[in-house]
Amino acid sequence: MTEIKLNSAKAWVLAARPKTLTGAAVPVMIALALAYADGGSEGFRILPACLCMLFAFVMQIDANLINDYFDFKKGTDDEQRLGPKRACAQGWVTLSAMRRAILLTTATACLLGLPLIGYGGWEMVAIGVLCVVFCFLYTTHLSYLGLGDVLVLVFFGLVPVCATYYIQTGHVSTECVVSSVACGLVIDTLLIVNNYRDRDNDRRTGKTTLVVRIGAKRTEQLYWALGAAACLLGAVYVVSGKYMAFVLPVGYLALHTVTWRRMKTINRGFQLNQVLGENARNMFVYGILVTIGIMVS
Repeated sequence: MTEIKLNSAKAWVLAARPKTLTGAAVPVMIALALAYADGGSEGFRILPACLCMLFAFVMQIDANLINDYFDFKKGTDDEQRLGPKRACAQGWVTLSAMRRAILLTTATACLLGLPLIGYGGWEMVAIGVLCVVFCFLYTTHLSYLGLGDVLVLVFFGLVPVCATYYIQTGHVSTECVVSSVACGLVIDTLLIVNNYRDRDNDRRTGKTTLVVRIGAKRTEQLYWALGAAACLLGAVYVVSGKYMAFVLPVGYLALHTVTWRRMKTINRGFQLNQVLGENARNMFVYGILVTIGIMVS
């Protein structure tokens, strides 16, 4: 990588990790498609839809900056790290600048979420507070206890899908809840690959992720099972006549299986970063296929 100037625009782009924004976009996409299909174009509101997407994006960037800062402080991001380089660890961004950026992104997310009170009620405040609190708790404590996967299921599945759907429709359906679980499982595959790659370093630094707890072989099995389970949960769409939303994600499962095989073959090392990139693509493909399936049905 070419030399990156201290606190430069390029340094901040790398710190924000734009490729991870697909994980923020997919839950909101699916929720909006469901709301549109269930309520029709007349009841669909563009402004809160945009606010939900922007809130998800800013919270994802906030989480990335928090992760960058606290993992460096804890010594997790050291010279033995196999994953993409991090801004604080590489000296691209000063710690004081990163603290200010975290404050700014957190405040921006809160400001974006405030207008949603007018659409979803005061319960949106509680949801926003939980998002911010657990955004910090994930990196500082919970990811070190093997609870990161649970948080992904909640905050990349249940919360964004159900909250976005509720803001548009005023209720939460069974189909919405099942969809949110499926979405959370798909996005958790990204965390699984990340922790699978880092398992040796995490074990050395005392970060007890789920992968460290169950070992590499069971992690490989779990990885494929998450993608398959998400597709099976798509059977809920058949009940409401959204058949294509169940059929189209088979394409995702095919890509997921190819990535799973490559992950097992590589097993260790820097090459797993390529698997991470494939997984991010697969997640986005899943979101697109489910969204299209819902809309055309």
